[in-house]
Amino acid sequence: MKHDVPPDSIPPRGHEAKRASIMDAAGEVFCRESFAGANIDMIAAEAGVSRQTIYNHHGDKEKLFVAIVRDLTERCNAGIFATISTFPDQPKDLEADLIAFAVRMTRNCICNRDGKFLRKLIQTEGERYPELFAEWREQGPGRTWPAIAARFARLAHAGFLDIEDPDVAARQFQALANAELQTTFMLGGTPTDDEVLQSATHGVRTFLRAFAKRQPAADAQKHSALAGA
Repeated sequence: MKHDVPPDSIPPRGHEAKRASIMDAAGEVFCRESFAGANIDMIAAEAGVSRQTIYNHHGDKEKLFVAIVRDLTERCNAGIFATISTFPDQPKDLEADLIAFAVRMTRNCICNRDGKFLRKLIQTEGERYPELFAEWREQGPGRTWPAIAARFARLAHAGFLDIEDPDVAARQFQALANAELQTTFMLGGTPTDDEVLQSATHGVRTFLRAFAKRQPAADAQKHSALAGA
């Protein structure tokens, strides 16, 4: 029986394995050596392929770097959106539920291998080569922040939060939840579970002092009177 697909359009055996090996090796080399210090020969040696194979797959070093950032962004986005799906839209205990969500965001999206790689590349190369991260800005924060903001907008609409700008609130939530971990992140470390929980707890409590829905004064007085009865 004849194949409908021309033989020359069928990828060679091991194509995906080679691609994965190149991407993993390139990520390691770029993180270790920097964009300026890395070269195709280093990456080829680490990936166990010829330099010509890398040129055939990706072209030059700049295109390979952009491909690495794209690949990491896609994988990080998958983890972020999976975690956003666990956002407490109908919280039973607003503080506890937001703390748990903040811990998941930090653990699943920042402390994992892909998150650490991407963060290091941005920190070390973003200022020198901002053009290499144009796609990340659009496909990373450009997609994930609106999705998180939409969840906070729902909480506000349901009467749990008092928010004028959900985008600002979402960014401040994340910044506060990780505020105590920044030194560890900058030094390339991974915070302990206790450190993540402590930072999330302090951050969420500060966030709620700013954005939690306040009881009307009359209701608060009534509640206080009933409590003292």
